Amino acid sequence: MNYLELLVDFHLNNYRQGPGSKEATLKALSFIPKNDKEKIKIADIGCGSGQQTIDLAKNTNSQIAAVDLFPRFLDKLNYISKELGLSNRIKTVCESMENLSFKKESLDMIWSEGAIYNMGFKNGLQQWRKFLKKGGFMAVSEICWIRPNRPKKLCDFWNKAYSGMDSFSNKIKVVEECGFAPLGAFVLPQECWVNNYYEPSLKQIPDFLQRHNNSDEAKATVKEHMEEMEMYVKYRDYYSYGFFIGTKI
Repeated sequence: MNYLELLVDFHLNNYRQGPGSKEATLKALSFIPKNDKEKIKIADIGCGSGQQTIDLAKNTNSQIAAVDLFPRFLDKLNYISKELGLSNRIKTVCESMENLSFKKESLDMIWSEGAIYNMGFKNGLQQWRKFLKKGGFMAVSEICWIRPNRPKKLCDFWNKAYSGMDSFSNKIKVVEECGFAPLGAFVLPQECWVNNYYEPSLKQIPDFLQRHNNSDEAKATVKEHMEEMEMYVKYRDYYSYGFFIGTKI
């Protein structure tokens, strides 16, 4: 397996492939007027195995296109949605978020949790905006700084890992600059990272290494994940994911 395939395999059996929670998804959804959640078309971009996709389907009257580049995530989502009786409302789409096949102004809502960084926050908002109807909604979560005077070690780590990281307040400005009227924004609490992401992923490590015969590549994948987790445990007061919700103007 190459690097990306190993990452997919490592995260496949987790409910989430990044920080988040049902509560955070529903809180973001609460900023959207109730009448605008009826009989709508949603694209969940970078959906992974789709825990938030399921939550959206259960709490809106919608048809959801769940988009991800990796078929194994989508296979898992298809299985879960069928088990829950939601497969008639969730359609998986295997394609790149940088080359989406939606028609212009065909969507009522675009949702993306912890994935827009792959395109860059501003670029993603600009590129995806054209698929939304006027007055349509964008809801995305993005890693950002939440405190000033950050330690150099932490800044160096994230400058290397994601150079587009910026402050929570500046992300709101970007939302406006990209043609959206902000409806709400909030910071994900620490349990979204620890309880729902890092702790479950730790349980996957022994089986993951065994599946890959303790290869150097598998060990490197685990090492990278552990370094990220240790950085969060030590410096979690300085950064988190922000959830940003806006309407197209």
